[in-house]
Amino acid sequence: MNPEITIAPLPHVAVQVFSETSQVVAVIEEASHDRRMAKAHLRIQAGGAPAAVEAYRDAPTPNVIVIETVNGSRSLLEQLDELAAFCDEGTRVVVIGHVNDVQLYRELMRRGVSDYLVAPIDVVTFVRALSEIYANNTSKPLGRVIAMVGAKGGVGSSTLAHNLAHTIAREMVVETVITDMDLPYGTAGLDFNQDPPQGIMEAAFDPGRVDNNMIERLLSRCGERLQLMAAPSSLDRLYDFQADTFDPLFDALRSTVPAIVLDVPHVWTGWARNALVRADEVVVVAEPDLANLRNAKNLIDTLAAARPNDPRPRLVINKVGIPKRPEIAVAEFARALDCTPLATIAFDPGHFGTANNNGQMLAEVQAKSKANEAMLEMAKTLMGREAAKVAKKSLLSPLLARISSLRGGKAA
Repeated sequence: MNPEITIAPLPHVAVQVFSETSQVVAVIEEASHDRRMAKAHLRIQAGGAPAAVEAYRDAPTPNVIVIETVNGSRSLLEQLDELAAFCDEGTRVVVIGHVNDVQLYRELMRRGVSDYLVAPIDVVTFVRALSEIYANNTSKPLGRVIAMVGAKGGVGSSTLAHNLAHTIAREMVVETVITDMDLPYGTAGLDFNQDPPQGIMEAAFDPGRVDNNMIERLLSRCGERLQLMAAPSSLDRLYDFQADTFDPLFDALRSTVPAIVLDVPHVWTGWARNALVRADEVVVVAEPDLANLRNAKNLIDTLAAARPNDPRPRLVINKVGIPKRPEIAVAEFARALDCTPLATIAFDPGHFGTANNNGQMLAEVQAKSKANEAMLEMAKTLMGREAAKVAKKSLLSPLLARISSLRGGKAA
């Protein structure tokens, strides 16, 4: 999947699929386990358009009806016209066809069909088609969530998360929020020299009231384009929450902020796992030793399995070259995890220590450094700024590719 493409999670909607081929059924069953489909209630039934007509003669229609058809355009259009007589107001229809026909596409759009996908389809194409039904084209672009977590305590994932957010805001000129999820021990307030009276706990204790107004109250500004949602950093209470406690917060942030960086603590609770699984990008920070290698492998393998249609979790190897410490070579470390490091950052206690003690970011202490160069490259990759754009696979994609080949060029 192209990291530049951010697909919005579906809201709480009912989706009924009427399929005719085993290939499409297999794709949709796999899609039902995608993280963006977590709130949707999806059912699959055989029979195509005729089965849909019979199913809703005397029953209310769901939010979305997906119909696969292997028939000709005339019979499909007649069946859709018949189905329209039974559809409740607000029901949307997506058609999966096996014919690449521009005239059919136009007729479907004229009848109010939300999308027409040409089989074979893949999971991402299907999920995106459903997501775009509920996307508000007049709103700001959907926010991109980047979650950073350490393979072991003390590896520097929080420091890197804070500096990554600072780099995205300052160097890429993108409105950014850094969210400190290390509730008892969070250091974002210290690193940004802030002591906000409110923060993430207010959203956690009353998730039903989370909206844009609450979000604005909970954020404190750390720069022209950077805001902080701080952790309480207090041991006055226990932080046991349901796995989905922070979902309303993430959804609200996505709708208002282009870049959200989550500083996820090195814990394995339901809510921490959910934050990592729901993110658009996950970065695992590790030091080059055996315990980090084991933990990083467990994290990357577990999260990759839970996010089969998302980019594989990224690896950052931090604090490389500590004097007199035996280390696993970076190449061997990466080979054992079957991944190429997103960044390798050298041990630099003077630069990092000065920044931490002064409540500053690395760029504010020493603008020209290898660590800052690494942060900028990380920011570009994680925000998808260097990825080539991939067009949605739909009815017009084959036509554009054919036209391009005739002209001897590449499709835009």
